[in-house]
Amino acid sequence: MGTLTELVTAIRPLDTQKMQGASRHIDGLVKPTNSLGRLESLAIQLSGMWGIDRLDNLQKEIIVMCADHGVFDEGVAATPKEVTWIQAINMQKGLTGVCVLARNSQTSVLPVDIGIDGEPIDNMLSLKLSRGCGNIAQGPAMTRQDAERLLLASAGLVKKRAQEGISVFGVGELGIANTTPASAIISVLTGCAPHDVVGIGANLPQDRVQHKEAIVGQAIRVNRPDARDAVDVLAKVGGYDLVGMTGVILGAGACGLPVVLDGFLSYAAAIAACQIAPEVKNYCIPSHFSAEKGAKRALEHLGLEPFIHLDLRLGEGSGAALAMSIVSAACAMYCEMGLLSQSGIRLPVPA
Repeated sequence: MGTLTELVTAIRPLDTQKMQGASRHIDGLVKPTNSLGRLESLAIQLSGMWGIDRLDNLQKEIIVMCADHGVFDEGVAATPKEVTWIQAINMQKGLTGVCVLARNSQTSVLPVDIGIDGEPIDNMLSLKLSRGCGNIAQGPAMTRQDAERLLLASAGLVKKRAQEGISVFGVGELGIANTTPASAIISVLTGCAPHDVVGIGANLPQDRVQHKEAIVGQAIRVNRPDARDAVDVLAKVGGYDLVGMTGVILGAGACGLPVVLDGFLSYAAAIAACQIAPEVKNYCIPSHFSAEKGAKRALEHLGLEPFIHLDLRLGEGSGAALAMSIVSAACAMYCEMGLLSQSGIRLPVPA
């Protein structure tokens, strides 16, 4: 994974022979054919991933990219900027929403300082290039060189964690004002207007949403990102956390391992990742339907249908943490259910 081209080249198609074998195995379980619906298709998808040998005892981890954004200065967020640093400390202590939900699904959480505008946090992994990215309303978030560097560093982190035993990855983020660059990325890469994707984020008052839309439009006009080049879009109107999430998605695909998406921010990163490496979509597992305004448009562009509808918009990877239980359920079905051939039951074959 020394270059972005090498990273993309490492992302292989799913193994169709293994998937066909998995489908036959599932059809032979003690249940009516297709009666477990999307759990069956999820198990088949997982079986086709070359980084997974068996579906039992898969270790799960959510990598949470934490960073600040210069566009905060444009008044696009209601939450104070220092909350990114404070919540990163709370995450390091295991106190935030994603940490609680992840423990419930036997999933570890790995917070990463990829650009927090604050002092280093004890024992927190750092990929930081600077304290917060540029203000996208005035210029680019970062250089293309820095975007590529962080994509590769984040993918490299996934490779390292995979070597240490993680088989299922999730993505999360932490960064005040980050729904503004996420909206800009989605607007550019899907070709829709800012009005169609800009929402309230972390409880921005409704009377300030129009201003947030205007800032997204200004960022696109000022930076003129190339919609045909997702790296250019990430560098110009994205942010460190969004680049990091994109790198996690690409890194998981390059390792032949699944990556569970979270909400709106992860949709932006997934859209970018899938443009950079279309094959990586086969490794993406959607978790929940975000309550953020642009969620429907982003998911339609990705062609992904989430498993969970709970009106979540916390971020952090909280939806991914909940969906890890669904991944575990699909694996348990595959590995632990009895076989019809050994049960004495004869079921009619569907017409």
